[in-house]
Parts: sequence; structure tokens; C-alpha cells
Amino acid sequence: MMTAMVRPVSRVLRLGCVLAFCFQVLVPCGLPGAWGLDNGLAMTPTMGWLHWERFMCNVNCQEEPDSCISEKLFQQIAEIMASDGWKDVGYEYICIDDCWMAPERDSEGRLQADPKRFPGGIHHLADYVHSKGLKLGIYADVGNKTCAGFPGSFGYYDIDAQTFADWGVDLLKFDGCYCDSIQHLAEGYKQMSLALNRTGRSIVYSCEWPLYMRPIFKPNYTEIREYCNHWRNFPDIYDSWESIRNTLDWTSSNQEIIVPVAGPGGWNDPDMLVIGNFGLSRDQQITQMALWAIMAAPLLMSNDLRSISPEAKALLQDKDVIAINQDHLGKQGYQLRKEDNFEIWERPLLNLAWAVAIVNLKEIGGPRSYTITLTSLGRGLACNPNCLITELLPEKRKLGFYEWTSSLKIQINPTGTVLLRLERTSSAQFSYSVVSDSL
Repeated sequence: MMTAMVRPVSRVLRLGCVLAFCFQVLVPCGLPGAWGLDNGLAMTPTMGWLHWERFMCNVNCQEEPDSCISEKLFQQIAEIMASDGWKDVGYEYICIDDCWMAPERDSEGRLQADPKRFPGGIHHLADYVHSKGLKLGIYADVGNKTCAGFPGSFGYYDIDAQTFADWGVDLLKFDGCYCDSIQHLAEGYKQMSLALNRTGRSIVYSCEWPLYMRPIFKPNYTEIREYCNHWRNFPDIYDSWESIRNTLDWTSSNQEIIVPVAGPGGWNDPDMLVIGNFGLSRDQQITQMALWAIMAAPLLMSNDLRSISPEAKALLQDKDVIAINQDHLGKQGYQLRKEDNFEIWERPLLNLAWAVAIVNLKEIGGPRSYTITLTSLGRGLACNPNCLITELLPEKRKLGFYEWTSSLKIQINPTGTVLLRLERTSSAQFSYSVVSDSL
């Protein structure tokens, strides 16, 4: 989260099958940057709920008791996540962002929750969340203060890590406001990572290290992934199409740098899902869900699950789209090309499958047609020699079997996306097995 000024300085069958084997077996082994922090966590992208975009720093519980940052809010969200299908499809973490703290540390130098808004304390809240079969995330800052001005962790890394462990916290989002130098920023992120590991408790570590470093220095992602389970690269997301587009534009412009470093244990984080709020149309919500799946992004919703619409709920709980996001091959997708106000993104999946997203960038007019040549997908391998194509979004339907040299014509609404899954047919899988056995 960046809500205060950053102060970095003062702050053809056999050939096709052999190629497929080389791409999905040999290539991952040749990417030393595909593995993250070795703490055994976040082997697939983290899924859960985070309060910031929807509820921000609302501490006025007297006038707005249902939307202030309080124990009550997180208990209600936990109850809904456990009982309304969210936990069942993989949403696991309930994450507190900024503004949970008391203005001062306690007499022993430990962070403490605001006693009026969190009367039971964080340990009590963690116990409640755990009783629902869920996990609790919390927020702190590498600098002298959090972005909202509450006590920072600079000089207290070991104390704060142990406090979080003693409370039963399962994830730490570590922000980067009010840090007086780039050296302190980098060292602080490293020190907190080591301090968390020393506690002996499994705590997912979510960093904003490259976001705060980039204005001054080029981030060293090899180093960052050694310490963090996921990391923010771009400023906070907002509940608007412009914000979604800016995030996607930055990602595609920097994909040669950031895509190779993502993998089991360490992920690029484009920030929260804002599906179910106020600023996105139905098609734009589909675009965010589809592209966050392609990008292997953490799926951290920021919305009000107590009043979410049935349509937004169905989209966020779509098991087929979540399966793409959580695919165990663990390779982030990328933008394949951009032409005529269309973007084509693709992602390799297990078992030689591919996910493909086609985005219509036009914000005027009606649905537009786009024709895909299947030989252009998956580096020529996605449908070689043939494949079954299923449309997952905006609605699930089997489009049928296609040959390698075929083309597919689809219609996409303005600012909308069509998400496809391409899977080899049984004959192709059999041929692949024969070839791979002979290698």
C-alpha cells in the first residue's frame, strides 16, 4: 500500500511432441529464477481477502460500525468465508491491512492492537479465524511509521516477528513507507524475512520491496525472491478500469524481467481483486479475473463479502479459472502480442495445456471479432497436432476439437476478455508419451 509519500533516499507430430517435451520439461529446469523464498509456503499463489481497497483506513467505529477496521469486521468476513463457499474453492487468508494498531507500542516495546476496535486483541482474532479453518494475515511497515502513520517496525524486526508468531499470525504484508534510505529498505526486508523464519512459525511473507526501490534503483529480483513469497511491483490498485489497465500495461512492458522470476514459493503481486465493488463493469471484472489467473497472481479480494452480488460471487468462485491461477506447473503467463486494440495473453499449464486470454481494449462500440491462428499459440505447440478448446469466460462452453493449422474466430465485448483453455486430445497425449519414453 502506498498512501503516504515514499521517502527512499531520506524514504508434424513427432517433432511437435519432442518440442513440447523440451519446452515444458527442460525449460523450467533451466530457469534458476523460478523458485522463491525457501520456507515451503505459497507454492501456488496465495488466495484470500484483504481489507484495504474497500475499507481503507476507516477507524470511525462510532459512526460507521459496519465498515470500520475492527475485530467485528474480520470476524464477520471469516464467518462468511467459511460458510459461503469461499474457503471451499481456495480462499484461505483473511488479511488485516494498515490502521489496526494502537498509536503507541506497549511498555515492553511490542506492537498492540487498538483496544477499542480490537478489544480481544489479535491473538483472540487469530484463534477465531483458525476456528473457521482459515488463516490470519497482518500488516506492518519496514520504516519508522506505517503509511497511515502508526508505529513502524524499523529497529523492532525481531520483536515484531516474534509478536506476530506468538499471536498465531499466518501472513505478513510488509509495507515500505517512511524508510530513510534504500539501504535501510533492502536490509529491513531481509531482516524481517530472517526474523520470521527464526520464530519457527510458518508465515507467508508479502513484500513491497521492488515498488519502493524502483524510483531510485533497479530491483534485484534474484535477491528479492530469496526473501519474499510475493512482492508488489506497481502502485496500489483502485476500483477503476483505468487502474486495471495501468497495472496490465506495466506488467506487459516489464514482463521480460518479472515473468522468469515467478514460480512456486515466489510470485509477482499486481495487487487486490476489486471485483464486487463499484467501479468495474461486468466485462471489466471478467478481464481482471482472467488476467490475474494468467499472471499467476495472488488472489486477494478487497470487497464486502457480506453484500456481494451473486454475479461477482460466481466469478470469484469460478473453479475453472481458479484452477488456472493455481496450476502446479507454476509458470506465470505473459502478453503474446497486441494488435488492433486486442491483447493476447497466454500461460503454459500442466499436461501440455495452455490458457489463452483475448482482451478487447476498445471502450466504444459493440462486440468485436478476433481470429486466432492456432499455430501462433503456445510457441506453436498449444494445439499441435490438435486440441480441445473450452471457453471458460465469460461463460463456460466447449468450442470443440481443432487441428493445429486451424483458426478460431471469437467475439469479445468492449473492455472484456474471453478466456480459453486448450488441451491436447488423447491421440496427441498418447503420441507425446511414446516420444518422451524414447528420449
